Amino acid sequence: MQFRVMSYNIHKCIGSIDRKYRPERIVETIRHYQPDIVLLQEVDKGVPRSRHDDQVKLLANKLDFKYSLFQANVKLKYGCYGNAILSHHPLSHHSNIDLTVPPKKKRRSLATQIKIKSGGHVRSVKFINVHLGLAAYERKIQVMRIVNDSYTMNNPHRLPIILGGDFNDLWQNLCRKVLYANDFTPVLGKTKTFPSIFPSRALDRIFYQGDLEVINSFAGHTKLARAASDHLPIITDFSLPI
Repeated sequence: MQFRVMSYNIHKCIGSIDRKYRPERIVETIRHYQPDIVLLQEVDKGVPRSRHDDQVKLLANKLDFKYSLFQANVKLKYGCYGNAILSHHPLSHHSNIDLTVPPKKKRRSLATQIKIKSGGHVRSVKFINVHLGLAAYERKIQVMRIVNDSYTMNNPHRLPIILGGDFNDLWQNLCRKVLYANDFTPVLGKTKTFPSIFPSRALDRIFYQGDLEVINSFAGHTKLARAASDHLPIITDFSLPI
């Protein structure tokens, strides 16, 4: 069975060039690539800069995603923002992996199990959605927490795991030293996604573990994607044996 995953830092639906709040651009960018599952970072809920919108509900409704999950990480005076997952397949067994490294701001990783359905067959895959910190020491601690967390380690049925998001890993040292050593395989090389208008940094990544096969993987470079957020989306097509 095949399915498409997108990882996308939507920057609260605020544009990269005009700095205007235009959620319709994010909607159209996601719709263009037709993913089955979307890992979102920097998602607002009830914040004045984004018209007090509940962005995960807004996007899910506009794009006809039946299942969604939101994780509020940073509380503001009004509202909050965090990570979210949109899916056409059922979600279960949710988990929040604490990634906060004082005195840095609060961060968590949003994890869930998704039942991929195709032609009467069902396979479960674990997903972990991350938005790591800006400091190198902070990111190293955060990745070690993810790979050593019970959600990742306690896997008696050897379910495949997909780890995606904004890693803020400028030089890829974190990935090479920690993720590779823990059997996570990257789906792309150093594909540049930030800043979207003229990408020079490979901040957004997808990794996997288990019996998955990568069919295709790329960054979305449409004109609209370059304007919709300060990050480009990463899209990956996976094949999962029945």
